[in-house]
This record gives sequence, structure tokens and C-alpha cells, in this order.
Amino acid sequence: MLPAHVETEIAALASQYGEPARFYIQLAPATFSPICDDDRTSEVCMIVQRTDGRLLTSIKDYYPEGAFRLLTGGVRHGEPIEQALEREIWEETGLETEVARFLAVLEYYLGDVRPDEMPDFATYAFLVTELGGTFTNNDPDERVAAYREIAIDELPAMAAHLRATPDQYSDDVKGSWRDWGAFRAAVHELSYELLRQP
Repeated sequence: MLPAHVETEIAALASQYGEPARFYIQLAPATFSPICDDDRTSEVCMIVQRTDGRLLTSIKDYYPEGAFRLLTGGVRHGEPIEQALEREIWEETGLETEVARFLAVLEYYLGDVRPDEMPDFATYAFLVTELGGTFTNNDPDERVAAYREIAIDELPAMAAHLRATPDQYSDDVKGSWRDWGAFRAAVHELSYELLRQP
């Protein structure tokens, strides 16, 4: 159960961009970023579809080898979800886009799933399509090392790679890469299933 004002936002976005699928996801009790970050309690996942139909992914310079993933960005405290989506798309891609579909809301629980209680974190996933602009990273603090475009059918393999990240502590994520990878994999697996539906 998300806060009432967030549920109101989700309902308004659903009326514009379609009803999102809702998922409750159990994660191992652990501490890692961004779950433990004080500057956010949720994020947007930007499934950016380029004009050729391929999806944008990226890897940061401190990630394990090959750990490309869909683009995400934190929703700041008090920031509307759609405003965060627009800001993060501009920061990470510089592209002009439009929202094609409000795909999913993922609520994460560290330990037992408690859908009648507040989740530990949430992801709002949107499919957005490229309209124009110049592709560029406008936020060097993001430490993006490279971008890669993938077909939708490559999402399961990307998720599997994230789940196989090493079980070792990293100061960069304030926890284990394995826990981080399991968290990151979920939106790839679920988005793949949803994107295959009409």
C-alpha cells in the first residue's frame, strides 16, 4: 500500500497512459542502494524505445562487468512521478519523448511481502518513445560508462545477468552486488512479459 497521495498520482497517470500492472516483490532482507538511500523512496524506470524499436540500456563505470540495465532515476521527496520521469529522461538521454504506456508499479519488500503495509521501495515503469532531439547524457554525475541498445527479446538475458552478479560487498551500492542485481532484475523480467502483450 503506497501513500494516499501517491495512489492518487498513479490513478491520474493511469487515466492518461493506461492502467499499470501492480507487483509485490519480496527481496532478501539486506541493505543496498537505492533501497537504503535517504534522498528517495521510489524511482522511475524509463523504458526508452528508439525510432527503430530498440530499447536504451546503460552501464555505470563502477558496475560489475556486463551489468547493463534499463534506465532508472530517483523520485525526489515531494516530486511528482511524471515530473521525475521527464527530468530523468532529459538528464540521461536528452531526447524528446512521449509516454506510450504506464507499464507497471513494482512494490518491494525486504523480507515478507506485506501488501497492506508501506513497501520499502517502489519503481514506476513507463514505456516512452523517441520523438527527436540529440541523444546525450546531460548529467555527468551519473557516471554512465556506456549505452547499449537492445531488442525487447534480450530483456530476459539481461535480467539473468543481473541476478548472477557477484555476491560481494561494494561501497558503491552500500551492500552486496547480488542483492542489488536481484532487485534490478525484477523490472526487466516483468517489463518483458508486459511488452509482449498487446
